[in-house]
Amino acid sequence: MKNIALRTLNGGTRSISVDDISALQSSIGGEILERGAPGYDEARSIWNAMIDKRPGVILRCRGTSDVVQAVRFARKNDLLVAVRAGGHNIAGKAVCDDGLLIDLSQMSSVRVDRAARKAWVEAGATLADFDRETQMFGLTTPVGINSTTGMAGLTLGGGFGWTTRKFGLTIDNLAAADVVTAEGQVVRTSASENPDLFWAIRGGGGNFGVVTGFEFKLHPHGPEVMSGLVVHPFADAPKVLREYRAFVAQASDELTAWVVMRKAPPLPFLPEAWHGKEVVVLAACYAGDMAAGERALAPLRKIGSPIADVIGPHSFAGWQQAFDPLLTKGARNYWKSHDFAEVSDDLLAVLIDFSGRLPGPECEIFIAHLGGAMARVAPDATAYGGRGAEFVMNVHTRWREAGDDARCIGWARDFHAATKPHALGTAYVNFLSEEEGEPLESTYGANYARLGSVKAKYDPGNMFRVNQNIRPTA
Repeated sequence: MKNIALRTLNGGTRSISVDDISALQSSIGGEILERGAPGYDEARSIWNAMIDKRPGVILRCRGTSDVVQAVRFARKNDLLVAVRAGGHNIAGKAVCDDGLLIDLSQMSSVRVDRAARKAWVEAGATLADFDRETQMFGLTTPVGINSTTGMAGLTLGGGFGWTTRKFGLTIDNLAAADVVTAEGQVVRTSASENPDLFWAIRGGGGNFGVVTGFEFKLHPHGPEVMSGLVVHPFADAPKVLREYRAFVAQASDELTAWVVMRKAPPLPFLPEAWHGKEVVVLAACYAGDMAAGERALAPLRKIGSPIADVIGPHSFAGWQQAFDPLLTKGARNYWKSHDFAEVSDDLLAVLIDFSGRLPGPECEIFIAHLGGAMARVAPDATAYGGRGAEFVMNVHTRWREAGDDARCIGWARDFHAATKPHALGTAYVNFLSEEEGEPLESTYGANYARLGSVKAKYDPGNMFRVNQNIRPTA
C-alpha cells in the first residue's frame, strides 16, 4: 500500500499516508476501497452509464458512526466529498473524480412500526426495500415509480409517485431524520428539532449534510390496487391526449393517471406488429377501494380505440416494479424537466411533434399529473419549489452507444427549449441533469434565498457540493 493523492475542495491534491488510511479503517465497521481493489468498480458504478468517475477512495459505510468518521476525515484533510445512496441520480452526483466517496448503499434496513404507522429507513434503502417491508402490513408513503430508485435521493429532492395526489409528496410524510453535519456531528431534525434544517432537507437535496436515516409517516394502502396501462396508437395522440386532459381535470385525489409517449417495447401483452412503433400510454393507479377504483377508471378506459388495456387488480409492490425492465442500469441517460400549470393545446402540439421524432427506441416523454394533496401544502412550508405544478414533464432520453450522444442530447435540449414558453419556470430537481447554465434559483423559486442561509449555517465551507449545489449565503 502506498500514499494516496486525493482531491481537495480547492481543486488541489493532498497526499494521504498509509498510516492515516489504516487508522481510518480501524475506526469504522465498513471497508475502505482504493483503486484496483476488489469491489471498487462496482462501488463507483451508478445507474446512468454516461457517468464514469473514479474516486480516490471509497468508504463503504455500515452505520452512522462510519459516516461520522468519514466526514471528520474529509474535514480534517479538506477533501472533495461525494455521497452515494441508491446511485440512481440522473446527473451522476453520487460520485466524484479523485475525492472521497461516502457510500451508504449497504445501509439499507427498513423497520416498520405497524401500530404507530411509522417506518425508519436507512439512507441506502431502495424503493423495493421500502415496499417489501411496508406492504406486508398494507402500508405505504408516497414514493417513486422505479423500485431501484434510492429512498434518500428521492426524498431529499421532494419525491412523488402513484399516491402523491392522495397523501402528498414523500417529504410531506417525513417526520424526522438523522443528519451528519459538515462538522461531523449527528443531529436529529424534525418540526420541533432543528426545524430550519428540517425545512431545507425537504426538497433541498444533499446540500446540508449526510442524512443517514429517515422516519416516515405511513398510510393504509394496498397490498392490492387497481392499476395498469392503456396503450393507444400514436396516430390517435391528439384525441387521446385531449380526452386524457379532460379526464384528469375531474379526477379525485385517489386517482392518478400519467402519460408516456415512446416507441412500444416488446411487452407480452402488446401485439408483435406494434413493437417498435410510436404509442401513447396512459398509466393509472387508484389509491382506494378496488370497486371504486374500477368505476373511477372506466372513463379513462373508454378513451379512443386502444391497442391494449391491462388495467386490473395488481399487487402494489408489483405495480411499483412494472417499469423496472425499461429502466435497467447500464444505459446512457439524459433528462430535462419542466413544471406546467396546464397542458394547453399549444403545448400538446409540441409534445406530439417531438414524440413523432424520438431519437431512439428507449427514449420517452413522460407527463405526471400531480396536484391534489401536494398542492394543498403552502409553497414555503418546505424547500420544494414546485407546489404550483399540476403536471411535471420528464424528457427521458435513453440510448446505448456513445456515438449517439450528440443526437440524443440535442433532441432533448431542443424539446426542452420548445416547451419552455408553456412552463412555470420551476422544475423537479431530481430530474435535472448537469446544470448547463440553468440556475437553481428558478428551480426553487422564492425558497432559494432561504436555502442559501440554511446552507451557510450548516455547511458554510460548502463541503457538500457534489450535488445540485446551493451555495452558502450570508
